[in-house]
Amino acid sequence: MSKAQFLREYKLVVVGGGGVGKSALTIQFIQSHFVDEYDPTISAGTIGQAGAGVRQEEKKDVKAIFSRRTVAEVGVFRGDSLDSYRKQCMIDEEVALLDVLDTAGQEEYSAMREQYMRTGEGFLLVYSITSRNSFDEIGTFHQQILRVKDKDYFPCIVVANKADLEYERQVGTHEGRELAKHFGCRFIETSAKQRLNVDQAFFDLVREIRKYNKEQAAGRPGAAGSTPAQFKEEEQSSAGCCSCVIL
Repeated sequence: MSKAQFLREYKLVVVGGGGVGKSALTIQFIQSHFVDEYDPTISAGTIGQAGAGVRQEEKKDVKAIFSRRTVAEVGVFRGDSLDSYRKQCMIDEEVALLDVLDTAGQEEYSAMREQYMRTGEGFLLVYSITSRNSFDEIGTFHQQILRVKDKDYFPCIVVANKADLEYERQVGTHEGRELAKHFGCRFIETSAKQRLNVDQAFFDLVREIRKYNKEQAAGRPGAAGSTPAQFKEEEQSSAGCCSCVIL
């Protein structure tokens, strides 16, 4: 079986504080659709009900979009609290089925974090460049991931979202890069609204998972020693070899 024929599933988890654009990034990646209005992913008034946790207006919009698509192209799965999306892509000549979990960032739902952190294979650590507080929260998410995984390193990517709101910027690009360097992972600035670097963020995380798994299989400790320069090299060498495909 060729590399292109082998289908590997990757469980990606999008984490970050409330209002940073996690759902907007996820839906933009899955369907090239921007959700403008913010409403928490988990609704306190609907916890425990069927379909709870979905933005009500967003749910309506997304259902309309996906009703015109076949299950083979893309799937949307909703549990009691979180939204899970699936999409098949070709990344570096390898077919990948991405299972993307969109999580709630509000503090009152922090007890749920360990559950999804146990199952995730890679994490997008998302903050908004317009919110200093959301940037400060990233360290807490990262520490919790490492604690739950009982690892010194685990595949992550630091994602600075809302890059289109430069005039509202509170967090410098250099600060995001330094934080990612401290974590030993990649950094990228995105705009869900303008679809800037959205695919790249998810694809780069898959690359980190693949790299991590290879190093674990070889008995090496992981990618914690990687540098931003190495990441830049890898990005340049893999440019133009990724796409999402319809079956």
